[in-house]
Amino acid sequence: MARLGRMLAYAGLVAFAFVQPAMAAEGPPKFQVDPMWPKPLPNKWTLGQIGGIYVDAQDHIWINQRPGTLTDRDKRAQTQPDRFRCCVPAPSVIEFDQEGNVVQAWGGPGQGYQWQANEHGIFVDHNNFVWVGGNGEPDGQILKFTRDGKFVMQIGKSGPQTNSNDTSRLGRPADMIVDAATNELYVADGYFNHRIAVFDAATGAYKRHWGAYGKPPTDNQQTYNPVAPPAQQFSNPVHCIRQSKAGQIILCDRSNNRIQFFQKNGTFVKEIRVLPESAPGSTGSVMLWPDANQSYMIVSDDPNGEFHVLRSSDGTRVGSYGRVGKAAGEFSNLHNLAIDSKGNIYAAEVQGMRVQKFRNLGGL
Repeated sequence: MARLGRMLAYAGLVAFAFVQPAMAAEGPPKFQVDPMWPKPLPNKWTLGQIGGIYVDAQDHIWINQRPGTLTDRDKRAQTQPDRFRCCVPAPSVIEFDQEGNVVQAWGGPGQGYQWQANEHGIFVDHNNFVWVGGNGEPDGQILKFTRDGKFVMQIGKSGPQTNSNDTSRLGRPADMIVDAATNELYVADGYFNHRIAVFDAATGAYKRHWGAYGKPPTDNQQTYNPVAPPAQQFSNPVHCIRQSKAGQIILCDRSNNRIQFFQKNGTFVKEIRVLPESAPGSTGSVMLWPDANQSYMIVSDDPNGEFHVLRSSDGTRVGSYGRVGKAAGEFSNLHNLAIDSKGNIYAAEVQGMRVQKFRNLGGL
């Protein structure tokens, strides 16, 4: 009997050992920074501020960075190549593979289009077209390129800013997505305008736009008050845009610490507030967890130097990672996030001028 008891106990321990990983995977995801990602850049390149980041269908990581933000010291090998070995500005658009190697790089001013004064936002669509935006003072355009950097189309134009109901241009657009079902381009518009704007992704034709709660947008800038009723319009910047598997359009109203959900026609669905008591800026970008139900949302929070894990069903915060700082795993002006099919997170910084990878430790 004693031997039988020991055998049963051993079997129970073995069963427990096999069950544990599955049990752990059921909880909120957990992350750990990978300090060796990406690999050193080739060609003496160095990065400026990171204005946009996206992971494509191949799990390749794309950034839209700002060479114009580099100081003379940063790029001294460009200005004084006979005296310094490093560094020179990297091209604006860079594609990395999963290991952190540079696959290709391109971008910048060229013939037939107006390159942005300050790069912001990048998206690779279902047809492998690459879209880039900009939030510089004159920027009112979105540019479309082939995967290898050949210019295809410009929507809008550079010039003096107008208003949130102008259908001929954008207003310092921050981010964009393309709906594969309809081939429509949705733009988070932006750092000047206060709206979502929709265009035909093939022709560039304007289709529709709306503001907070699906209302016509205004250009009144609100001052965030955490104890006041939620603002009835977006504040600047209208910063990120994503689409759920169910087809809903998800918008970051960064300065109002909230995320709004819409049907494709602009009908308001719901709102989630993230740390409403915090300084404005807790909803810089939103990533949807790559399981079947998109069970979690990962949200960047610049003022607190963290990204948060929210339960998608009710917006409850179930985890936070990072802090303000310059070490690995810390953030200097956390700007945008991206996520790959394995649940790894890529965090782009403005003042930090870098991209960090946070490995998913919890499974899907």
